[in-house]
Amino acid sequence: MARHPMQVVSLIGMPGSGKSTVGVLLAKRLGLAFVDTDLLIQEQEQATLAEIIAARGHEALRIIEEQVLLDMNIGASVISTGGSVVYSEAIMDRLSKTSSVVYLRSQLATVEYRISLAPDRGIASPGNHTLEDVYNERVPLYERYANVTVDVDTTAPETISGHIVSALDSYSG
Repeated sequence: MARHPMQVVSLIGMPGSGKSTVGVLLAKRLGLAFVDTDLLIQEQEQATLAEIIAARGHEALRIIEEQVLLDMNIGASVISTGGSVVYSEAIMDRLSKTSSVVYLRSQLATVEYRISLAPDRGIASPGNHTLEDVYNERVPLYERYANVTVDVDTTAPETISGHIVSALDSYSG
C-alpha cells in the first residue's frame, strides 16, 4: 500500500467523537506524525482549554485556535482538530487545500455520554448553548467540509482507523 510522501489527514468532529484516540492509531497505521491542535493551543497559552474559556470566553479560544492552526507547519501527519475549527473558514480553507478532511460522525447521545466521562473538557460555545444546540449547529459544517465521513458510534477506534484508510484509498483514487 503505497503512501504519498506528504500525506496529511485532518480529523474533524464533535468533542468526544474520538479524534485524538483514532488519530494516534491512524498516524501509526499510516506511518505519519500525530498532531493534536488542542495540545498546541494549551502549550502556547500555558492553560487548558477549559481554563481559557473560563478566563477569557469561548470567542477568545476560537481566535487562539484560528491563529494556531493558520500558523502551524503542516507536514505529513494526522491532525486532530478541536471541535470548533469548522467555525473558521480560514482554517477549513487551509485544511481543505493541504489535507484530506475526515469527519468522525457521532450521534448526539454518543457525544453526550463521552463528554459526561470528561466533564472538565472545554467546549468553545456560548454558555447558554446546550450540547444539543452546539451539535445541531456544527453537524452541517462538518458535513460541508468533509472529504470522507466515518461513523464512530459503535465501532472500536482501531477498526475506525482501518475504515479511514480504506475510505482515503478509494477517495484519492
